[in-house]
Amino acid sequence: MLSADTAVASVSAPSRRRSGIVLLTLLTCQLMIVLDITVMNVALPRIQTDLHFSATGLSWVMNAYSLVFGGLLLLGGRAGDLFGRRALFIAGTALFTLASLAGGLAPSAGWLLVARVLQGIGGAMAGPNTLALLTTTFQDPKARIRVLAWFSGVSSAGFAIGLIVGGLLTEWLSWRSVLFINVPFGLAVVIASMRYLPVAERESAHLDLPGAITATGGVAALVYGFISAASHGWSAASTDISLAVGATLIAVFLAIESRTAQPLLPLHLFIDRNRAAAYTNIFLVPMAGMSMFFFLTQFLQEILGLSALATGFAFLPTALLMFTTIRLIPRLLPRFGPRPITLAGALCLIAGLVLLTRLTDATAYFPLLFIAMILIGCGIGLSVSPLNVVIMSNVEPHEAGAAGGALQTLQQTGASLGLAIMVTIFGTAARSAGGSPVHAMVTGMTTAFASGAVIAALALTVALTFRRPTGGAQVAR
Repeated sequence: MLSADTAVASVSAPSRRRSGIVLLTLLTCQLMIVLDITVMNVALPRIQTDLHFSATGLSWVMNAYSLVFGGLLLLGGRAGDLFGRRALFIAGTALFTLASLAGGLAPSAGWLLVARVLQGIGGAMAGPNTLALLTTTFQDPKARIRVLAWFSGVSSAGFAIGLIVGGLLTEWLSWRSVLFINVPFGLAVVIASMRYLPVAERESAHLDLPGAITATGGVAALVYGFISAASHGWSAASTDISLAVGATLIAVFLAIESRTAQPLLPLHLFIDRNRAAAYTNIFLVPMAGMSMFFFLTQFLQEILGLSALATGFAFLPTALLMFTTIRLIPRLLPRFGPRPITLAGALCLIAGLVLLTRLTDATAYFPLLFIAMILIGCGIGLSVSPLNVVIMSNVEPHEAGAAGGALQTLQQTGASLGLAIMVTIFGTAARSAGGSPVHAMVTGMTTAFASGAVIAALALTVALTFRRPTGGAQVAR
């Protein structure tokens, strides 16, 4: 699947082959987790028919996973620091795999939702520790930049690949195969992990239980609030209450972290200016870019009349451009630092979203959509890939899980908030547009894309604050 030779060429390890297997194992797990966020989208209509979901209940096939996954990421990352990343990674991958099998066999709606919750738990255990294991296993600075660039590419392009894979499996087999596909890959990851992953030393420390409770509850409440806003609007009681509870719990969590001796999230991670800027943009870029995947899927199917399979392949330019940046970042980042790369990425993202504001109900795929997808793929790739490296490059090994958990939590909540904002803007603009339903839909989409461009402009402003690193591959400070 992935050529690991270039990523491990400079790793001083007993065996280059072993390093390649470790890299392939960790990236395969990350791809599984990311794919699961989008791969189910294309299959939802058939799931609704087979398992008799209600229109409102169907959304929880996606929401159950997102809510649990986002809420537990911080806890999963810090637990790996304290109790062993290898053990948490293997256990999380095994749970994710078994839950995928159970979901594929689901005879009822309730069964599938429970399976999705278990998938979210497993993903939150494995995800942050995937990033931590990459950071601590590949110690050479050049090799670390390469493997983190691979991680970024897999994470970013996985959204587009999920639509392609979902379309293929749903069209050719059934919606159940979308879940079954995780089983052989998950088993391979578990077996390879038990044989090849290094066993890291555990910390002699205690888990910050008050921080764990408030962080998990706070992030889960915020994600649920964003989901409610997308479904019911910002004025709904469920939205207001959830966001208020989430904000309160996060404030309490930060107060706890500033005082405890062994925090779940060490706040000094945010002191470094480059890392703080990277954390900010790992929140803003998914917030800006998520609208593209969500609304263009609808545009391609409902306006252009493409099948699920053709819709998936329509996103191929985005995925290819994201993967292309993998080969560029390891060369560019040590030489130029994060500022020019992230600036170029933000500009491409803005240009792509602005181009999408020109959509009409008569727009064909070529050239407008094709060019926009290339620009957005390049923009997300260049914007996100350096951020993972900046955040993780100088983290102390005993805090790698916490840093990775914070990264993925901000990425997940940014995407959830961005989708909620864009759906609200879409609905308001569509209702006031007048004309035919198709015209109203396209007007709502173009207004949402304009809002995404504004958020991308904020990411551009943050990118201006990066400073040039003073030494080689030490890009975080």
